Amino acid sequence: MSNDIKIEVIRDSKPVDIRKDIVKYKAYTLFNYKTLPQIKNLSEEELFNIDVVGKVLPFKSNNYVVDELIDWNNYKNDPLFILTFPQKSMLKTNHFNKIADLIRNCADNEKINDEVNKIRLELNPHPGGQMEQNVPVFKGKRLSGIQHKYKETMLIFPRQGQTCHAYCTFCFRWPQFLNEKKFKFHTEDVNIIIEYLKANPQITNILFTGGDPMVMSASVLSRYIEPILDLNLKNLVSIRIGTKALSYWPYKFFGDKDSDELINLFLKIKKTRKHLAIMAHFNHTNELRTKAVRRAIHTIRETGAQIRTQSPLLKHINDDAKTWSDMLREQVKRGIIPYYMFLPRDTGAQHYFSVPLVKAWEIYKDACKDVSGLSKTLRGPVMSCTPGKVQVLGVANVHNEKVISLKMLQGRNSEWTNHPFFAEFNPKAIWFDDLKPAFGEKKFFFQDL
Repeated sequence: MSNDIKIEVIRDSKPVDIRKDIVKYKAYTLFNYKTLPQIKNLSEEELFNIDVVGKVLPFKSNNYVVDELIDWNNYKNDPLFILTFPQKSMLKTNHFNKIADLIRNCADNEKINDEVNKIRLELNPHPGGQMEQNVPVFKGKRLSGIQHKYKETMLIFPRQGQTCHAYCTFCFRWPQFLNEKKFKFHTEDVNIIIEYLKANPQITNILFTGGDPMVMSASVLSRYIEPILDLNLKNLVSIRIGTKALSYWPYKFFGDKDSDELINLFLKIKKTRKHLAIMAHFNHTNELRTKAVRRAIHTIRETGAQIRTQSPLLKHINDDAKTWSDMLREQVKRGIIPYYMFLPRDTGAQHYFSVPLVKAWEIYKDACKDVSGLSKTLRGPVMSCTPGKVQVLGVANVHNEKVISLKMLQGRNSEWTNHPFFAEFNPKAIWFDDLKPAFGEKKFFFQDL
């Protein structure tokens, strides 16, 4: 076989029955969602609640989500409605009441915005040491559009990709969507990215993240990727792109005006023998059932790229074993690799979405009982917290003491990797900070290193 790979646009070998005229992408935010015909189902109180919560937590949806993913006949219980439209309880009662009272009393925008900003600061906008510990200093300067928490992995935040086709209401990146520079990570300096890569040969993979890099045009994405490919760094073996586009705008991969250019970029990455992984975010099986998403999955996989999936386990959305086992089976059926079951981070509306660690482990365990080994590539439940990625392995009895068994899947210090450890049994704990070391220890192992 020749080593030369011809760059050409891949066409589906099996045509998919799908609407011929793709509706142009249209975003709905607080300013225009009330014009949607489906909104007539909502009461005035529900509309008011959306406006209140949307003042604090960013809100955006689009015509694909609204028309093809949400069941408006059962919107109150629909997982995709809850996932994209703000719900009253996503704000704590005192926060909701402060903003609601200001709106009812016709307060001016400046006063409302002042209170909104105070509340946002109370919501831990940058969890896990992102601002303090993840941002590298290079040549005496903080690189605000790069994060480097784990030695092998470099995160890149392209400036043009710091929005999404629609916003998940649990998203720990919610500060990226605000008009506040102090909250944002982003860069468009490709030269500094290249310099940093050259200076850090331990980096084996880069992750383009956001926001969502797939909101960028293919030409803009190429401006970031192609100079990196031109370096021909031997240590760089994979490129990852974190995206929700498969769920929220699958036409990005086969129906948009630059879809062919995007697919050619994927093929160009393959030609350089770098592995391309699309890190897809699927939160519910319903996101995998449309003809559009199935065609998009097929189109991506035809380029040789792999699709891996990750999602947090979320109360009100997918907090039961059957939902997860159904989702895992559907992913494997489509040739997708299940990757992470995360737990919602300690930011934003965590109180609304969180599931106790013990219950999360039980859901994970029960979901895995009903699927084949191909689905068990899913690692979970996992907390991406300040020291690293911590997996809940289960509940154990050690020396007649009931404990929560944990493993450091990946740590800021690579020596911590796969290190097992134990926490006191706490059925109410929802996050790592709620845990205490077991057996009377004063610190977890990594706190002494």
